[in-house]
Amino acid sequence: MTALLEAPEEPVEAPKAPEDRERFRATTVAWLSPAAILLIGLFLIPTGYAVYLGFTNLQLLGPNAQHFSFTGAANLNRLIHDPVFWSSVKITLIFVIGSGIIAQTLIGLALALLGQRAHISVRATVGSIVILAWVLPEIGVAFIWYAFGQSGGLLSEIIGNPSNDLLSTAPLLIVSIANAWRGTAFSMLILSAGLRNVPEEVDEAAQLEGAGYWRRLFRVTLPIMRPTIMTNMLLITIGTISDFTLIYAMTQGGPGNQTAILPVYMYIEAFQFNALGYGTTIALALIVIGALLSIVYVRQLRPELRKAS
Repeated sequence: MTALLEAPEEPVEAPKAPEDRERFRATTVAWLSPAAILLIGLFLIPTGYAVYLGFTNLQLLGPNAQHFSFTGAANLNRLIHDPVFWSSVKITLIFVIGSGIIAQTLIGLALALLGQRAHISVRATVGSIVILAWVLPEIGVAFIWYAFGQSGGLLSEIIGNPSNDLLSTAPLLIVSIANAWRGTAFSMLILSAGLRNVPEEVDEAAQLEGAGYWRRLFRVTLPIMRPTIMTNMLLITIGTISDFTLIYAMTQGGPGNQTAILPVYMYIEAFQFNALGYGTTIALALIVIGALLSIVYVRQLRPELRKAS
């Protein structure tokens, strides 16, 4: 029995004989070919074509709808000198950081900690309400908050000014609150799972040494949960930076361009102003911004990945 449970002393190696190596290589290629074909056909080719379209004068309607041409860096030059684009980048970062990274992480962590210490009935009730907001269709959430924030809505009644249309006076704040309201459940579930992975003996040892609850939370629990928190923030960033339905259904990017985050501005340029080539350039800029933010998270997670390996 002991011999059966012992791990092999040497790792499994590829066959050393030439014919065995060829057979092993052919089998590997055969198994990986379907995945490689799907990757090339569904990702690399469309992405490469989208990059090409970003350097053309393609239009949705008009003379360049069918017979478009390569224009080099014209769209890129327009992007660099477009003040609306840079305003959209600023709005996007505010929306992602405020309603996503900060609000959803902090509220989700608070709910996860509440669920860890609260009675099971309270935990089940609060969790059900929060998850209900998450599973609702995004268009439904948009209409709920549109009715909640417009003139004569419940929020205007609460603040004592029924005639105040908050979607006109504070549109970015309302859409940010709506996004945080909808997405908090995801953070709550992820961080609740992270809390369950914190060893109880570590917390008990800190408690025996006289550390209070808040000190144990900031000195023991949160440092152990750091990989989970960073992963949660990465997923929130990826999901929030590409958000479109919620904002477009509530404000269409307005009033003016006050809520025109990059996906909404891309849609406006491509499908309302018919500039598909320029809209594609905006989409490529959005991909670059998302990739840079992802790199920041991966670099923060690198020490944990090294420890795990």
